[in-house]
Amino acid sequence: MPKKIFPNSFLGIEPEYSKYKTSKFIIIPVPHEVSTSYGKGTKNGPAAILEASKQVETFDLELHQETYQKVGIFTHPNVKLSKLKATTYKVLKDKKIPIILGGEHSISSVAVNAAKARYPRLSVLQFDAHADLRNEYEGNKNSHACAMRRVLEICPAVQVGIRNISEEEWKFAQESGQINKIHLAQKLEETEKIVTQLHDHVYITFDVDVLDPAIMPSTGTPEPGGLLWYEALDILREVIRLKRVVGMDFVELAPIKGLIAPDFTVAKLIYRSIGYLSR
Repeated sequence: MPKKIFPNSFLGIEPEYSKYKTSKFIIIPVPHEVSTSYGKGTKNGPAAILEASKQVETFDLELHQETYQKVGIFTHPNVKLSKLKATTYKVLKDKKIPIILGGEHSISSVAVNAAKARYPRLSVLQFDAHADLRNEYEGNKNSHACAMRRVLEICPAVQVGIRNISEEEWKFAQESGQINKIHLAQKLEETEKIVTQLHDHVYITFDVDVLDPAIMPSTGTPEPGGLLWYEALDILREVIRLKRVVGMDFVELAPIKGLIAPDFTVAKLIYRSIGYLSR
């Protein structure tokens, strides 16, 4: 028998498990798009993820649990970028875990700022096809192409799945020492090394273009040769097991009309991540 869907919540879950007060996880949609430089549509990402999530089976086959019943998941109304820092900080202060849905990658540094204020010994784990280390792009220092350069001004970061980097970014990485924390997709290190480079408190930013375009075509800047589903899960599972992950974002989904598999993939990835965090 099909489950009853409550349309205003992630997974379409019933109000009993989706109240702010009793939920451990807070879904924060941020449909922000200003600086996308190739394909457009990331502003539609949050809505597509929420819609697809209603079709995700709530019993997690890997974890053998109805995760949402164990922890509760509240879905916040859409948040503007100007309100994201305050919203994220409140969620953290309330001892909950923010799960932010982008929108373009430039939103990440705003959320990281809030997390750093709460957890001074914070580090960031970035899943991405691109280094995002430009100081500015097309005259904009807050471009999605500068997302991690802005993050590094806040706290240390480890970068995973990278397979596209400009000469400017390469020089910066070499001169700053960040090159030692860049794990290229084609030479991906054992997860153990990635974990050792992170502090105890970790914020994860997951740009969906880290995934191979074969399973993630719905993104504005696709790159061949990315991670596949189980490779991404293996890293997430181990990092979440060994570190305290205090927040996550999932960015750069640009939905393609009539192609729903990528939207569903991201929705299920989020639910699986919540499952790992619930343990």
